[in-house]
Amino acid sequence: MTSSQLATPRIPGAARREGRPGVALTVIAACQLMVVLDATIVNIALPHIQTALAFSTTDLSWVLSAYTLTFGGLLLLGGRAGDILGRRRVFMAGILLFTLASLLGGFAQEPWQLLAARALQGVGGAIASPTSLALITTTFAEGPERNRAFGVFAAVSAGGGAIGLLAGGMLTEWLDWRWVFFVNVPIGVLIAVLAPLYISESERHPGRFDLAGALTSTAGMASLVYGFIRASEDGWRDSLTLGSFFAAVVLLTSFVAVESRAREPIIPLRMFADRNRAGTYVIMLSLAAAMFGMFFFIVQFVQNVLGFSPIQSGLGFLPVTAAIITAAGLSQRFLPRLGPKPFMVTGTALVGTGLTWLTFLRTDSSYVSGVLGPMLLFGFGMGLNFVTLTLTAVSGVAPREAGAASGLLNASQQVGGSLGLSILVTVFGTATRGEAEKQTRSFVAQADPGQLAAAKESGRLPDPWGDLVLAHGISTAFLAAVAMAGLALATAVLVIRVRKSDLDALNGAAAKAGPAA
Repeated sequence: MTSSQLATPRIPGAARREGRPGVALTVIAACQLMVVLDATIVNIALPHIQTALAFSTTDLSWVLSAYTLTFGGLLLLGGRAGDILGRRRVFMAGILLFTLASLLGGFAQEPWQLLAARALQGVGGAIASPTSLALITTTFAEGPERNRAFGVFAAVSAGGGAIGLLAGGMLTEWLDWRWVFFVNVPIGVLIAVLAPLYISESERHPGRFDLAGALTSTAGMASLVYGFIRASEDGWRDSLTLGSFFAAVVLLTSFVAVESRAREPIIPLRMFADRNRAGTYVIMLSLAAAMFGMFFFIVQFVQNVLGFSPIQSGLGFLPVTAAIITAAGLSQRFLPRLGPKPFMVTGTALVGTGLTWLTFLRTDSSYVSGVLGPMLLFGFGMGLNFVTLTLTAVSGVAPREAGAASGLLNASQQVGGSLGLSILVTVFGTATRGEAEKQTRSFVAQADPGQLAAAKESGRLPDPWGDLVLAHGISTAFLAAVAMAGLALATAVLVIRVRKSDLDALNGAAAKAGPAA
């Protein structure tokens, strides 16, 4: 979101329709729920999507990355669009685009169709999400009314992930994986119908669109992610792999050049001048990189190796959500007294410990001993960091730049998740190739003619050989996730410094903060 979103005055013509504040808040919160829920609802359906559309495990990661790359890359541009063109207008455009993309995703018959729909969903989410938060400031009067609205918004953001896990499990198991996309359609249509009736248009602000910055950053990160995923399947010497990395370097270098000269850059480079803020962005990027990979691979493990149903998988992830919410509440309470550094150091250390535990996953691991324990450590560590990183990112920032600072943190989370997942998938692909050769020899030596014929027809190793390959690749991939957590921990220890002025600022800010999504 942009700076004007944090302190927009209540103006004539931009206030809520009298007597219907509850409906307006429901519309805004429903949009945020739909966007947040989409991040987890699709996760549970991934194994079924893989089977139905014949994705490889490495290519399957694009179902997540196609969404997060466009969402994170265009998030700040979406906030700017709301300021310039009018927030309700942009909000509705984002909702309609997200709804259309969800409909197309549900009807996808080929992998490229689903990935195109997911990328379009990310564009719609990037337009709708920042303007939905900004609409609260122009729809509700400053004071208790606006505070309650922000409280509902924060609760939806925090609880949306858990709802997505359960909804994804139920829709996939009781109906079909396509319903994790179709479910957005009636919600989106209802929001689009109610928004003009109960939400008034905001005042427009003059400004410029930094299209060059948004496009070069998004395309550069997409090229980088594609390079890693391509390397996992075709090797590091493949011409397309090398070309993708070269294009990423050119595009990201161009992005820095564009931002340094832009009058109204989408990412002001001066945001990185403060060491605490720059460190915060590095920590968020690293933790998000590990988090996206953790969810992606654990879903594969519990459904394909442990044999969990989609609903069981959704229920199995709920303790992580509970740990995040509990830890976020503790950090919010004690942050003004202790400052951010203890929470960052402790939280990243717990994340690293949980990920290290996951490197010991084997086919005979149980849910309790192999999955639940490390996920609780991981979730508690992430919870200690969410509120802490958010407040540190905006601490000491001029009011006109607070939106850019917090928006950049959100973008770091989305883009970091895409990049991290691609790296983990590359490690996974490299590890499984060697293990697959080993298990194939074992299978050929032990299989009867019927098993050999079935394996040749399907192109896959049957269990338990296939499970051994998958478990080995997943446990090896988590070694890279441990390295990402290690980078976050080193940054928290060596870069973050706490000044007395920071503690004074946090005493005023922490009381208003809620768990991050």
